[in-house]
Amino acid sequence: MRQAGDPTEDTRPSSGDGGGDGGGFTGDGFAGDGFAGDGFGEAVEVYRHELQVHCYRMLGSFTDAEDMVQETLLRAWRRRETFEGRSTLRAWLYRIATNACLDLLAGPARKREVTAGVGEEPRSPFTEVAWLQPYPDRLLDLAGAGQGRPDAVAVERETIELAYLAAIQHLPPRQRAVLILRDVAGWPAEETAAALELSVPAVKSALQRARATLRLHLPARRSQWGPVTAPTEEERAVLRRYMDASVAGDLSALAALLREDARQTMPPASLLYDGRTAILEMWRPVMTGPEAWGEWKALATTANRRPAVANYVRRPGESVYTAVNLDVLRVEDGLIAEITTFGPELNAAFGLPAEL
Repeated sequence: MRQAGDPTEDTRPSSGDGGGDGGGFTGDGFAGDGFAGDGFGEAVEVYRHELQVHCYRMLGSFTDAEDMVQETLLRAWRRRETFEGRSTLRAWLYRIATNACLDLLAGPARKREVTAGVGEEPRSPFTEVAWLQPYPDRLLDLAGAGQGRPDAVAVERETIELAYLAAIQHLPPRQRAVLILRDVAGWPAEETAAALELSVPAVKSALQRARATLRLHLPARRSQWGPVTAPTEEERAVLRRYMDASVAGDLSALAALLREDARQTMPPASLLYDGRTAILEMWRPVMTGPEAWGEWKALATTANRRPAVANYVRRPGESVYTAVNLDVLRVEDGLIAEITTFGPELNAAFGLPAEL
């Protein structure tokens, strides 16, 4: 099965968004006369969640994606009378959203550069993309088939996984846009060229370069992920064991859950704990001994179609458990291969409390 974003193949989806008028976006029911204002807000609001996911892929940041979907809807409102139905409303909105993201990435105040590793030190895409944030699955579900539209497609792991998001941030913005529109959204080269004001040969060249760059940054076993839209039972079982061991401060049980070559990163910090031993040595003083932080609790959640856990600690002398971080796990063959740890700033978006 071909994987979306595979560096060596054309990976446009075979259904839903692929092909057809307006860059593969069909079925929104709007064509022709533009909007005088009546019904416009309701018509575009249908696409809010999927536009936010599109902006998230472009930017790698949940908070920036929220800002850009607002900017997209504002620009669409200002230009509503220019919508002539030559493409669908959905395609028109995607074009506006893509260019809003490109404008943000080009701005001097918001320009971001990937921090490349130096020398022979272990490297990870996560440590080089300081702005990376997780995306709650409960909001991903709103962007997919749950909206009840025939053109809606569930947001699958292969194009929203953190490793994929981190990898595409290594692409120049316009290459990134080409890759997302062609390989994720399934737009034809001609529609992509029109949206980005490029020639068709330039789009094809940019796509080839983008796929080659991805080959350098994606995990070796990514082709085995499959088009899933929720963690598997095995992954959920590993998460439960991880939560139990973390709350109990049981380093032996945690060690048994980690692959020997497991990695842990903590965006936005450029920290990489490479290997089971390095991870356990980092955890040890936090969980055991005189410097231990306190008593722990954990709440299960899901992010980017991966199992995740929100961790809370009650420090000595305190009466409540305070949110500390959010761990997103990548599980392979029943063991944890990667932990990406984020701060608690997005707990509200996940429907998680700040305190217990």
